[in-house]
Amino acid sequence: MPFLKAEWRDLVMVNWSVPQTLLAPLVPDGCQLDEFEQKTYVSLVAFLFKNTRVMGLSVPGHRHFEEINLRFYVTRTTPSGEIRRGVVFIREYVPKPLIAMIARWVYHEPYYSIKTSYESSVNQQTTRSIRYQWGDAWLSGEVGQQTKSLEEGSLEHFIAEHYWGYTRTKRGTREYRVEHPPWKWRQITDYESRIDYASLYGANWSILADRPPDSVFLAEGSEISVSPWGRLKDS
Repeated sequence: MPFLKAEWRDLVMVNWSVPQTLLAPLVPDGCQLDEFEQKTYVSLVAFLFKNTRVMGLSVPGHRHFEEINLRFYVTRTTPSGEIRRGVVFIREYVPKPLIAMIARWVYHEPYYSIKTSYESSVNQQTTRSIRYQWGDAWLSGEVGQQTKSLEEGSLEHFIAEHYWGYTRTKRGTREYRVEHPPWKWRQITDYESRIDYASLYGANWSILADRPPDSVFLAEGSEISVSPWGRLKDS
């Protein structure tokens, strides 16, 4: 049985290329930094959890909520030669203290609770605007009308097509699988934000406020399932 099943919707993905020296100390044992066109990326991802069920159970008041995380990308080569592309989370914010506690306890993920909100509206020109807020931070933009498929070899494909999660713990690296169909995506224009990266994610990440992102797009999302974690035997 999957540990968690839910829907992930309206994933705003804000992406920067950053020096490998920032990410290398954070790479879990047994993994290597993943690259796109010889660059390493970090992403701020804001999205909706909907219809959340843990071990098949739905907890009242904890089914629908926002998550905002900062993450980067790694690969792991299994003993059989399979290359698994995954993500490592720098920090994750959700509005529910119980969810943050369970995620830290079960997966050792860096979850924290903070007040969050989500807004989506359509104006008279049928332009859709989207906004996420967490604490005093916020991001917003206008969602393109054209839905696109992920093209292999594109930056959008690189960012969205990672199906494994890796977490460093004192007892070794934990690995889990996130299953979902390939996502459709839309452009985000007129992107704006106000984020104190240093206070939310650590002093190293104040550099993200110094320049605009390399890309911003919206992945439409889908139903997802997260497997129980396992520990790397070769880490």
